[in-house]
Amino acid sequence: MSHHIADTNVRPEPDPELKAIADYVCDYPIDSAEALDTARNCLMDSLGCAMLALQYPECTKHLGPVVPGTVVPNGSRIPGTPYQLDPIQAAFNIGALVRWLDFNDTWLAAEWGHPSDNLGTILGLADHLSRKAVAEGKRAMTIDDVLRYMVKAHEIQGVLALENSFNRVGLDHVVLVKVASAAVAAHMLGASRDQVIDALSQAWVDGQALRTYRHAPNTGSRKSWAAGDACGRAVRLALMVMKGEMGLPSVLSAPRWGFYDVLFKGEKFRFQRDYGSYVMENVLFKISFPAEFHAQTAVECAMQLHAQVKDRIDQIDRIELSTQESAVRIISKDGPLHNPADRDHCLQYMVAVPLIFGELTARHYEDEVAADPRIDALREKMRVVEDPRYSKEYHDPDKRSIANAVQVFFKDGSSTDKVEVEYPIGHRRRRAEGIPVLENKFRDALRTRFPRGQAARIYDLCKDPQRLGATPVHEFMDLFLI
Repeated sequence: MSHHIADTNVRPEPDPELKAIADYVCDYPIDSAEALDTARNCLMDSLGCAMLALQYPECTKHLGPVVPGTVVPNGSRIPGTPYQLDPIQAAFNIGALVRWLDFNDTWLAAEWGHPSDNLGTILGLADHLSRKAVAEGKRAMTIDDVLRYMVKAHEIQGVLALENSFNRVGLDHVVLVKVASAAVAAHMLGASRDQVIDALSQAWVDGQALRTYRHAPNTGSRKSWAAGDACGRAVRLALMVMKGEMGLPSVLSAPRWGFYDVLFKGEKFRFQRDYGSYVMENVLFKISFPAEFHAQTAVECAMQLHAQVKDRIDQIDRIELSTQESAVRIISKDGPLHNPADRDHCLQYMVAVPLIFGELTARHYEDEVAADPRIDALREKMRVVEDPRYSKEYHDPDKRSIANAVQVFFKDGSSTDKVEVEYPIGHRRRRAEGIPVLENKFRDALRTRFPRGQAARIYDLCKDPQRLGATPVHEFMDLFLI
């Protein structure tokens, strides 16, 4: 005869992982000048990505209120549009815009992701809170506040990702967007430390997205709005906690029912470092190419080889690609590619296009370009192999390289040199080279959406750190009104 052992109904102390994040969000001062300046560049880059995304109907169909015609008092502006929305839907809209083209910043570790995805939550909620404060005769939030919350959201997402692979258990990295965004959203709303813990617990217990939409044979456009969905959900959960919704203190560690046992194969999170400003200081910018980041240096290699191969495409016998284990696992694909989301996560496609055309833009993922038979012909000639050194240095905290190498062999027995790039232009080691390119990317993106004078006003403000930091958030967002 079996006996059921009842669960112990003693309310525990909150999991230490929750307390550590709450302590950081509530008490840690952001005093790194490098982190704050990088956050300013990240703000520019993310909003530039959003403006570029507005050119794509598949993106813009998702924008606006849930119910057309909804009017929201003190609503949040959606940059580059006439929309003014509630902060939950604003977080979704901004998050989807920033992420749509896969062109915003990146963090690569045991888990990869895009920490600027959290800007959907931070900017959407900050705009609403600023307008509400002004209406009540109180101090508005400033862009300096936004930048400091950006540093903290980057740090939470990135530190959790350093040693913990969510993709290996089938979960999408946007779980970390939801967690980081819920923590900072709660604090922005005036939460106590205990309420921040409650919001975090709600984010961890929430349903978590599967990576299905990022992998063959189901790769699809949900990967472009998944982060926006996480941003909106984070605001929703934080607002619920501020109304008194209770938390779940052992959400991670509870036997049988906690996150670790249910979704993480019984393993606890591992941590490489305490929370500070490391992630923002080391974040990777996608400056030159809208390509999944593990392929960024491969695209640079292909760009260097273009001049040597452009007139000999039909003479190519094979192409050898050396890369890191992560790239082999997530973006090496054979067979048909069914849509732009499939193509911008295919290493072979992202190398073939610049070999042929000498460039790679979002347009090259569309059906018209993909129909060029030369692209699939080159893909079939590619051999992808892991270089163990690349994989090792990818995880080395002092290097964090994202190396690729490409060599082209011709039918007559000749070949190009093996071109190797270990650090992409958006890497911290190439900041001096990369930031002017980032600024040009931002300026050009603004001009796709705004008259020249309006674009210049936004650009000049963003280039002036002191003036930008002091600008009230709602005034900044009004600059992006169409």
